[in-house]
Amino acid sequence: MRPIVVLDAPSNLGLRPPAPGTVPGCYKLAGALREQRIVQRLGALEGGVVVPPRYDRGDWQPGDGVFNAAAIARYTRTLADRIEGHVRAGEFALVLGGDCSIQLGATLALRRLGRYGLAAVDGSADFRHLGNSDHVGAAGGEELAISTGRGQADLSDLEGLRPYLKDEDIRLFGMRDEDEDRTELAALKIPNTTVGQIREWGAAELARAAVESLETPALDGYWVHLDADVLDPSIMPAVDSPDDGGLFPDELAPLLRTLVSSPRCVGLNVTIYDPDLDPDGTAGALLADLVVGALAPA
Repeated sequence: MRPIVVLDAPSNLGLRPPAPGTVPGCYKLAGALREQRIVQRLGALEGGVVVPPRYDRGDWQPGDGVFNAAAIARYTRTLADRIEGHVRAGEFALVLGGDCSIQLGATLALRRLGRYGLAAVDGSADFRHLGNSDHVGAAGGEELAISTGRGQADLSDLEGLRPYLKDEDIRLFGMRDEDEDRTELAALKIPNTTVGQIREWGAAELARAAVESLETPALDGYWVHLDADVLDPSIMPAVDSPDDGGLFPDELAPLLRTLVSSPRCVGLNVTIYDPDLDPDGTAGALLADLVVGALAPA
């Protein structure tokens, strides 16, 4: 068994403020999962914290590009340095976010090392870019587009490594059945599986097929991205955009466990859960249980 190292990436730079004068509370995700003793339950190594820059959108207006872009670029490089070191050491990196823009740290790190894939378990594709939207802004809803080179160069072409991911190396799970991005993803031949399809065909079966396709010799490995909003808001309301029709724990558990079980999977990041929206900690405890259940030895 590879050692698991837990690394905190408590950045909220990629989300809009939930209300004027406030900042997104997902930066507390890592602390909340640590309160659930996730490190001890996994017997994991301590990776410490990658401290993010201050959240400050300044006088940003629609049309100005991605807000907090310079801070996100700086943080992406720093986080990538840490993740790269753990992957090179043969450790499985469990990165506790944070919003979804922390995924850029993982994809940049792996792009430095070779060609890697991504299995994203997310309620949406996070594929907003100027080709399908009037303007961009929140990197937490755009990180997949940025990682595939569809975005401003100061984020999508760090270190001259655009794209960090190739379209054909991505597998998406958990989008809502009515998601409008599915048309574009189909045209780009980016495989995506909706909640309805997961229920029809089986979570573990679909995940096994995806793992087999990612274990190709063309890839050096792959990363798994987990956004808490893939879960139905009836059991995971503590996210910035709760949309009905999500997965339930008994559907997510076999999907996630199968995706991370391959020796070619080098890491997992967890994002978007906001403890400010979960005063009794119930949703956080559930999320911790799902992560531990996926990574703990059988």
